[in-house]
Amino acid sequence: MQGAAAIEAVFRGERARVLATTIRVTHGDFELAEEAVQEAFAAALARWPGEGTPDEPRGWLISVARNKAIDVIRRRIKLRELVAAPDDEAVTELATTAVADDRLRLIYTCCHPALATEAQIALTLRTLGGLTTEEIARAYLTSAVTMAQRLVRAKSKIKEARIPYEVPEASQLGERTGAVMAVVYLIFNEGYAATAGDSWLRRDLCREAIRLGRLVAELTRDPEALGLLALMLLHDARRDARTTADGDLVLLEDQDRSRWDRAQIDEALALVPIALVGGAGPYSLQAAIAALHSGPGAGPRGGAPAAETDWRQIAGLYDELARRQPSPIVALNRAVAIAMWQGPEAGLALIDELARDLADYHLWHAARADLLRRLARHREAAASYRAALDRAGSAPERRFLAGRLAEVEAAARLR
Repeated sequence: MQGAAAIEAVFRGERARVLATTIRVTHGDFELAEEAVQEAFAAALARWPGEGTPDEPRGWLISVARNKAIDVIRRRIKLRELVAAPDDEAVTELATTAVADDRLRLIYTCCHPALATEAQIALTLRTLGGLTTEEIARAYLTSAVTMAQRLVRAKSKIKEARIPYEVPEASQLGERTGAVMAVVYLIFNEGYAATAGDSWLRRDLCREAIRLGRLVAELTRDPEALGLLALMLLHDARRDARTTADGDLVLLEDQDRSRWDRAQIDEALALVPIALVGGAGPYSLQAAIAALHSGPGAGPRGGAPAAETDWRQIAGLYDELARRQPSPIVALNRAVAIAMWQGPEAGLALIDELARDLADYHLWHAARADLLRRLARHREAAASYRAALDRAGSAPERRFLAGRLAEVEAAARLR
């Protein structure tokens, strides 16, 4: 017997692979492929509890989804030869050898230059990352209705323009890889700090993003792709220390660094110099910043103690990042680094300059609240924590902010 929860876990793990292959079978019809994959999952829920999980669950799902899609195509246009019908051995081969290539085809199709950049990213988050429309909408600070319309238009554009389902030629990789890396990093970020829900970490998304990052790095040999891979590895290496047993978040400065994945950190640290020599792009610079938090400490598996972090160098790297990729978020991170280096007053002045751009961003309010707390300006800190709490989406973040709010409110009453 196989329970529904176990079947759902298989589906979550295999969904992107099965969908990518089904999209190829349907010649790029995203809507049809998604419907067929959903029907395959429904069939698994109906049959696996009694029959048991197949030896090759991915191959089973691909086979069922392919057959569902072919049936629909035949009913729609009565043209049997449009989609070839491979035999069972061919289906097994698809499941075991061609899936990685299919996912690369999918991500480059979603990132085709004929689509707007936001549509490229949103479509790949939906199809390859498996994020819901609501999750993508929160990442873009827009409504679910707007995002749903954007996804529909993107899929229609691919179908109507007959955008090829393929990895582009080497001469085209440069123009397409930047969007692909942005997609991969957004997938990672949603797993690393979920925008909503009860869990702050979605490790399946982090693993998927790292896997995709490896594929893109191997395919393109782009130094920035190496920088992105290093950045994700360094952040993900802290996964076990970032939350308590109850799922509450733990700040970087308070983490038990012996729980960091030292092997993963060492792999990333070896990549950072290569990436920086290749051009020091935004991902490589962020990886260099993360590396400064992750150097070896006194113990065999420990990271450098938080008190020994070189905030001056980190602020300098943010200066360079701001020159290459100016944005309010980069400016906010730079302000926090300066606060840690030169003191909270210096950082607060810089953060206040970003009020117009980041007034709706919960982390701007949270960073401001933290500096006000450090300055013992408790009533002002409480107001900023309330503003952050009003805008935070995930339950762990909300619990953390509520705890800090209670702390500064109590301190304000004692004054």
